[in-house]
Amino acid sequence: MQQPESRETNTLKSTLLAAYTTKLGDLRKEIEAYENEDNIWKVAEGIINSGGNLCLHLVGNLNHFIGAMLGDTGYVRERDLEFSEKGLSREELLHRIEEVTGIVENTISGMTTEELAEDYPEKLFDKQMDKGTILAYMSGHLSYHLGQLNYHRRLLDK
Repeated sequence: MQQPESRETNTLKSTLLAAYTTKLGDLRKEIEAYENEDNIWKVAEGIINSGGNLCLHLVGNLNHFIGAMLGDTGYVRERDLEFSEKGLSREELLHRIEEVTGIVENTISGMTTEELAEDYPEKLFDKQMDKGTILAYMSGHLSYHLGQLNYHRRLLDK
């Protein structure tokens, strides 16, 4: 019989779920907010990535680190495509965001206390970390690139 989850895990799970749900909702809003859809793929002087490529990178990152590694989705990451693929429609980007949102929410909500404390299947930065720590780290990564995406959109839609 499985033990009931501790308050700490419920808090950690609910905090992670709320963070990802909010941030992925923000990603959706940023892509929707581009006044000119063509601007999603433009690169302004001094900026390396388009908003579309930042979006693809976030979706690929979450599909790999959460979907494949924790949710066993079978996703195979092609990181180079996240930065080289161009011209997808806004609708396609929003579809990919919706897909990864479901994967992230299902994976995290299905994790137990024991699973959150287990070692993550890969070392990151040559360090072994537990799954809960990796989920917190990936949330920060999502926030970082959301800020870049917001700046990109405001710069090009001015």
